[in-house]
Amino acid sequence: MRQTSKTRRTIGIRGQLMGFLCFICLLLVGLFWFLSTQLLEPLYTTHIQKQLTEQAEAIVARMDEAIGKGETLSYWAFGSRLYVNNTFFNALQDDIFELGGMSSFCIDISDTTLRQIFKVDNLSYCNLHRTRPTDTADEQTAYTTARAMRQLCRESGGTVVRKINPPTPSGSVQLMVGRMTSDGNYTVLVTTSLMHVAEAGKVLSTVLPLAAALIFAFSMSAAWLFSEWFTKPLRALSGAARQVAQGNYAVHVDSVRNDELGDLAQEFNHMAKEVQHASQMQRDLLANVSHDLRTPLTLIKGYAETVRDLTGDDKKHRDEQMNIIVDETDRLTALVSSVMELSKVTSGALKCEKVHFDMGQLCDEVSERYDAVCAQNGWQLKLELPDEELPVYADPDMMQRALHNLLGNAMHHIGKDGIFILRAQRCTEGVRVEVEDHGPGISADDLPYIFDRYYRSRSDSGKQGTGLGLSITKAIFQQHGFRFGVQSAIGMGTTFWFIMNDLPANEKKAAQE
Repeated sequence: MRQTSKTRRTIGIRGQLMGFLCFICLLLVGLFWFLSTQLLEPLYTTHIQKQLTEQAEAIVARMDEAIGKGETLSYWAFGSRLYVNNTFFNALQDDIFELGGMSSFCIDISDTTLRQIFKVDNLSYCNLHRTRPTDTADEQTAYTTARAMRQLCRESGGTVVRKINPPTPSGSVQLMVGRMTSDGNYTVLVTTSLMHVAEAGKVLSTVLPLAAALIFAFSMSAAWLFSEWFTKPLRALSGAARQVAQGNYAVHVDSVRNDELGDLAQEFNHMAKEVQHASQMQRDLLANVSHDLRTPLTLIKGYAETVRDLTGDDKKHRDEQMNIIVDETDRLTALVSSVMELSKVTSGALKCEKVHFDMGQLCDEVSERYDAVCAQNGWQLKLELPDEELPVYADPDMMQRALHNLLGNAMHHIGKDGIFILRAQRCTEGVRVEVEDHGPGISADDLPYIFDRYYRSRSDSGKQGTGLGLSITKAIFQQHGFRFGVQSAIGMGTTFWFIMNDLPANEKKAAQE
């Protein structure tokens, strides 16, 4: 007893979409957490440092300008009494507040003695000067800190950036930027608090877990809804495909969406329609072939029995009946050969042996084969060819077979004038070949199906033939990749056409260009 193998369970597209969307949401949450906890402080510090640097450089520029004009900003009388240019520093203070680059800051300006000559304190708690009113600690620490920063700025060449930690646990870290005037007589220190970034970090650390939970819940819901909406047409297509596999070719999938899935649904409906048509054609082919096989076989059997049982020595009757047997046998052979040839061409068993050749010469050679039958029946095959060569790239044997099928079809439907035409000429795409007759023509209802297997138009009813010649011709053209078609109207005749090209030559030319 054969054991059936277990099918491997896999996650469907819906589950994959939900997993992917949830992963993206979690990735975004993780990225937000990383930016908030790891990059917020450096970015904020960099921004604050830029502001402090701009303010310090602006103050130094004002002082350099005043010194360049000969103004005295400050001096020590007798080494102990400080005199300050209040007019200049008051104007400087007003300019600082008008610019309004920062809401809270502290400015310290000192001279070569490392003693403060000017100060702007807009901080509730300054680590450099410790100006908090409730602070009763020793002010010696503040003095030491300010003097140390002034000395550091001078020793570093006039440029310094430092973080100043608070002297007590209740304070916050501050950032300081130091600059010196061009003459080196004054040092400018600008500081501000980094308390805001610390508070922001605390708030984010508290809010972020709740936000992450809400985002995850929302992402799960959104992922479920999106996967449901996205996979619904796929499930419909899957169900329709199962019905087609079970033989229900009339299935139809709604294609209301205007995206790739809508296009897929439309293509599926077209495929199901074509499969239904092909299945019907196959059934018709089997029925027609069976009928055409049964009829000559019945005739062969009947006449063979007559020859055996009744004719006896009557040579005349025996020859007539034997000729009928031979004709029906030839008909059977032609039918079987056509079916086998069609099967080989459509299945790809008969490979194209493409070579370069002159299509005009091939048309001339094929037309000569019809001289005898035309003379016997009083018909005329007109050959219309240009004086120049018609180079093409194809299988000569297959193209000869296609021409014979088209010419045989033209003779089969030849008009009262007894004329059918084989025409070949150059066109923009290569070489256009036409086979024209002046017969009864084909109705517009029959034209779309004229190349189908065993299809017979209304005008062909009761006529002999396998009904496979045009199907073989179509398969040959499709295997070569040639464009082909038919033009016809009732009472106006029919023209079959196909266009050949010299493809490798075109490719070589394109490569050279």
